[in-house]
Amino acid sequence: MNMKNWVNDMLSAKEKVPMPILSFPSVSLLNIGVKELIFDPDLQAKGMKAVADRNVSSASVSMMDLSVEAEAFGSAVKVSDDEVPTVVGAIADNNEKAIALKVPKVGDGRTGIYVSAIEKAVKLIGDRPVFAGIIGPYSLAGRLIDINEIMINCYEEPEMVHTVLCKATEFLIDYAKAYKAVGANGIVMAEPLAGILSPNLAKEFSEPYVKKIVDAVQDDDFIVIYHNCGNNVVLQIDSILRTGAMAYHFGNSINMAQMLEKVPENILVMGNVDPAAQFLNGTPDSIKAETKRIMLLCCSHSNFVISSGCDIPPMTPWENIDAFFDGVKEFYAENN
Repeated sequence: MNMKNWVNDMLSAKEKVPMPILSFPSVSLLNIGVKELIFDPDLQAKGMKAVADRNVSSASVSMMDLSVEAEAFGSAVKVSDDEVPTVVGAIADNNEKAIALKVPKVGDGRTGIYVSAIEKAVKLIGDRPVFAGIIGPYSLAGRLIDINEIMINCYEEPEMVHTVLCKATEFLIDYAKAYKAVGANGIVMAEPLAGILSPNLAKEFSEPYVKKIVDAVQDDDFIVIYHNCGNNVVLQIDSILRTGAMAYHFGNSINMAQMLEKVPENILVMGNVDPAAQFLNGTPDSIKAETKRIMLLCCSHSNFVISSGCDIPPMTPWENIDAFFDGVKEFYAENN
């Protein structure tokens, strides 16, 4: 599939097909727990297929599991049946450990499981692009160094941070290429930890590394969608756009209409219905109303595609997810 054409078709469509980051709630469709899902490529692929069969979305998006890559480096990970896995502790929290940190191979930890899942999903889902989820370089470095300490170290030990970022980026390029090799149409790269940085810090510690990954893997047939749900992304937008990703996805901590004023109309921007307050904890009526409210503010921009603000939590009720899609249909019926 030519992904430049996919982007252009999305830009030119009068009614945009939504693209929520929707994968983890497949657990309730398959009647399994998160722990079972994250260790089984067949279940992941079947889950993506079940989600695709249930709802009309513009793409099938794999899980935004931000523990996978850190685990491959050697981090400990906490898993449960009803929550997204999380990294515990730090393994590169001083200069000696940063220098000694070994770059893993694709296949270490659960990375082989996740690549296999996408390979299987591509064969099951033929009516829309299939995107794999990966973490961004600064967000990965933060999990290796510690998400609080890394910001302090950007000032006090910048060389150590850059050492870890170089190793994270090297691995992420290999990981993205592995997804590309098995037939993925692109990646959704989650870089949320960079979203709390000042513009100058984001320019130094995130932008060049994200750009290196984009330059290494993006082409006509493989797209990078940059995701950031941090609250500083409006201030960082010039730096974010310089990464060269073909599309951008932002969270609910920002005013999306304000963001759209800063992005050229030929660049796709997606977001930003609250995944926790609305998808997980809202009601069908509240999520429908919020979806239509955001669309009313943003759909005057031809490059806006309605989505969730981030990965939709595993235990989200399907009646809320269905209401999101119903709200999109109702908005277009009422406004065309």
